[in-house]
Amino acid sequence: MDEPKGEQGGKLQGARKKPRKASPRYLENAALHYLKRYAATVSQLKRVLVRKVDRSLRFHGGDRAEALGWVEALADKLIRNGLINDKAYAEQKAQSLRASGRSARVIVQKLRMKGVAPDVVTQKLAEATAEVSEDAAARIWARKKRLGPFRRDAQTRRENRQRDLAALARAGFSFSTAKKIIDEAPE
Repeated sequence: MDEPKGEQGGKLQGARKKPRKASPRYLENAALHYLKRYAATVSQLKRVLVRKVDRSLRFHGGDRAEALGWVEALADKLIRNGLINDKAYAEQKAQSLRASGRSARVIVQKLRMKGVAPDVVTQKLAEATAEVSEDAAARIWARKKRLGPFRRDAQTRRENRQRDLAALARAGFSFSTAKKIIDEAPE
């Protein structure tokens, strides 16, 4: 009852609550709670669960190999039940990124960072590109960022041509694509 109090009358602000002891049931509940809030790949979910396991083992001790076995078994169960599907995740992510004007390079990079298999990335990128071409995506990005033909003033457009080309290059578009979009006639 004699816990140290902070300035606001609560617990000390630097203190962390102790982690729960890792068990198959706890990991399953944590995984389901995570999947309710976020769309995730198998790799992402495993990373989250391994962090929970490591934190629990530091505090409570135990066998890491056994806990990692629980994580693998849980991931397999969630895949079988259809709660995690890397292909569906990749398809949704690739289409939304492409529709928001992202380049193929950026889409590939983001999906690989999420742990999606390279063959799935290639397939889903091709599907997204069939719907929105690289030029159309560059045009969307330029419109969102008010680059090139989407600038309000023709004088600032000429002054900022190199800057606009560089912005599209940083967004992952090729020089030829960037040049074609920036040099288009204003709408």
